[in-house]
Formats: sequence, structure tokens, C-alpha cells
Amino acid sequence: MGRLFGTDGVRGRANADLTPELALAVAVAAAHTLAESDRSHPPLAVVGRDTRASGEMLEAAVVAGLTSAGANVVRVGVLPTPAVAFLTAEAKADLGVMLSASHNPMPDNGIKLFAAGGHKLPDEIEMKIEAAVETNATTAWERPIGAGVGRVHDLLDGADHYVQHLVSSVGHRLDGIKVVVDCANGAAAEVAPVAYREAGAEVVAIHAEPDGLNINDECGSNHIEALRAAVVEHGAHLGIAHDGDADRCLAVTADGDEIDGDQIMAILALAMREAGTLTGDTLVATVMSNLGLRLAMSAEGIRLVETKVGDRYVLEELRASGLALGGEQSGHIVMPAHATTGDGVLTGLHLMSRMAATGKSLAELADVITRLPQVLINVPVGDRAVGAAAPAVQAEVSRAEAELGETGRVLLRPSGTEPLVRVMVEAATERTARQVAERIAEQVRAASPPA
Repeated sequence: MGRLFGTDGVRGRANADLTPELALAVAVAAAHTLAESDRSHPPLAVVGRDTRASGEMLEAAVVAGLTSAGANVVRVGVLPTPAVAFLTAEAKADLGVMLSASHNPMPDNGIKLFAAGGHKLPDEIEMKIEAAVETNATTAWERPIGAGVGRVHDLLDGADHYVQHLVSSVGHRLDGIKVVVDCANGAAAEVAPVAYREAGAEVVAIHAEPDGLNINDECGSNHIEALRAAVVEHGAHLGIAHDGDADRCLAVTADGDEIDGDQIMAILALAMREAGTLTGDTLVATVMSNLGLRLAMSAEGIRLVETKVGDRYVLEELRASGLALGGEQSGHIVMPAHATTGDGVLTGLHLMSRMAATGKSLAELADVITRLPQVLINVPVGDRAVGAAAPAVQAEVSRAEAELGETGRVLLRPSGTEPLVRVMVEAATERTARQVAERIAEQVRAASPPA
């Protein structure tokens, strides 16, 4: 078995890589690992999923695994990932399980785990769970029988609790703002339009009719084109795009220009500093963030702390340093005062609240950043490690860095969830960035051709 956990849980093609048997084993291992410190009461687990058809199958396997380990289960149904994290904390559960492959295509699915309090797992806990699965230790524990077998209950008003929590966090109502929200035919299809309306916005919802097969299908945060067209068509003030499990938020201006996570972070950082809630005048971002964000925050006197790619590493830095805002260019924005993980709907609410409070358009607020041209090429490979570490690839990266000097940068990393190597180049011009990125991508392809 290779590495089971990626940058965001266990992920793979449902019923091929991610089988019901594997889901059951992970659930048993998670129940024992996350609840082993206190056996004075049966462990409690919260289980949710996105709209993928395979989620029904995997949910059944996860629930079976948890209850066979003696855990009681609260099923919350189709909800965003951050809602499952929130309800895990609210229920004082020992663990939470979200079945989702986020922005990945429909055939994929995944298992995201939360510890008590709704927090993502540190590497060492994931390694313990993975080791238990790999060594078949999940069959070694004594199985409870009779009254010791876990019970299953359905929570019918989880979405209501979550929406109330989100809306209560907004400092300024959204009356007068018209927004188009692309729900990606995913977990946000019901809660996002409701939350935005309850906060005062006029909402036009698109891709909000999930059928189990159409999640992320040419829609959502990975396919912004439909949202751009809808914003212009409806004369909206902005558009908001979520991904399949709604832990991301990207935006579109009234003119249809995309606003990425870097720009959203900058807008929120300035708003929070003005309100006195930006702890240490510090923002946390990953190495993938545009150099323009660094320059803009420096000009505003805001310190930027960098982490590895993955919102889990942003979360770890936020918790370790007691900071108040962080995120990724991809739209995972974390505000620990209101959420234990990236929350796309929460982000959308606070972004529009800033617009309402200042009377400025989204385009005006985003002008705080001048982004350097950035080219990202996702290179399909047979082996991610080989594609990134091959000597010819590293030689090309060194050559590019020498050429760019202080006017740009190169970032090469294997994807944590897909058979890809990501090549990112920033430069003074888009032409230069693309030329350099293509050179490196060609070497990656040659080093590890896709299967």
C-alpha cells in the first residue's frame, strides 16, 4: 500500500481505489485511534457527505465500521465539509467524517477526518490510522457485541444550525447586494443560497440541482466561465463560486473578472485589521500565493507567514501561533474565530459584508493587489515523486531560477491528491512565465510519462 492519506484525507476513484472495504477499515481505525484516550463512554462520530452518488455507498461502509467499533453515529446527510467540522464541535463528538473529493471529478470520492473540536488531523495521527489499516490491525481489536454495538441517529436540522452560525458571524448585513452563487451541484446547493439570503443579499443560484452525477461538472470554482456569464447577464454586483464540498470560495466582479483567494485574503486582512481582529497584524498563506500578495501586505504593514501547500498546514500555523486569518490562492480561507477549517460560504459572507460596509465594489476592494503574471501547468505523470525529483527536471528549475532572479519565482510540487506535478512560474510578463513553465513541464513529462 502506498501513502494512504494525501494533503486532504484519503482520496481515489470510488469503488476502485477507494472501496467500501477500505472505507470500513479507515473508519474502524479512526474510531479506535481518536477515541482511545477515553473509553468511559461510547465514542460519538458525526458523518456527512457531498452529493456524489458513491457517497451513499461509502457512507454505509463508514457507518458500519464506526458502529462495529462501538461508536455511536450521527448522520447529518449532505452538507459542506466545514458544516461537518462545525457540527462535530457542537456535538462534542470524538470524531467527524466527511465523504467528499472536494473539487475532483464525480468518479472520485474521499474520506476527510476531523478530531474532537472539528479540527483536521495532524500528520502523526494520520500515520497511526494508516498503520492500523495497512497492518490489518482493524481486525485485531475486540469487537463489541450486544448493547456495545454503536447506534445510528439522523440529525435533520444540522443545516439550520450551521446557517444560523454563519449568518451570526457577519458584522454588516448584505442588503442591496445582488450575488450569483455557483453551487457546483455539490454540498452548497441548499445552504449557500439560504445563508446569503438570510444575511440580506439578493441571490441568483446556478448549478444548484445535484443529481449525484453532475457535481463539479463544468461548474463551480474550477470552471468559472458560467459564473462570469451569469453575473453579467443578471447585472449582479458579484459572483461567488464554491467547489463540491464548499470549503472553497472564489469570486467574480460585476464585470466578470475573477477574484482569487489571494485577493480575498487581502481584502479580509485589511477589514480585520481595521476592526482590530487581525491578530499580530499577520496573515498566513502558502508558498503558492502570488508574489503580489506579499508585496501588497508589506506595503500595508501586514506580516505574511508562509506554509507548505494545503489548508491543513495553514490551519496548523494559525493554531500554533494564535493567528486570525489564513488561506490559499485556491480559495480555502480560514477564519479561526468562526470555523475550524476552510469555509467557502463563511468567506463569501464576509467578503460581501466588507463590500456593504465600505460601499465599494469588489473590483475596487481587490485593487489592493497588483498580481504578477502567474502560470500554473498541471502535468499528468505516472509517478509524482519521479516527475518532480528527476535530475533533468531539477536542472531545468535551477536554470529558470537563475534567469528570473528577483523578478519572479518557480514552484514545483507533486499534487497530494491527483497523479499530477504542478509547475508554477511567476515572472514580470506572462509570456516569460509561460515559456519557463512549458520548459519545465516538458522535462517533467519526459521524466515520468503518464500511465
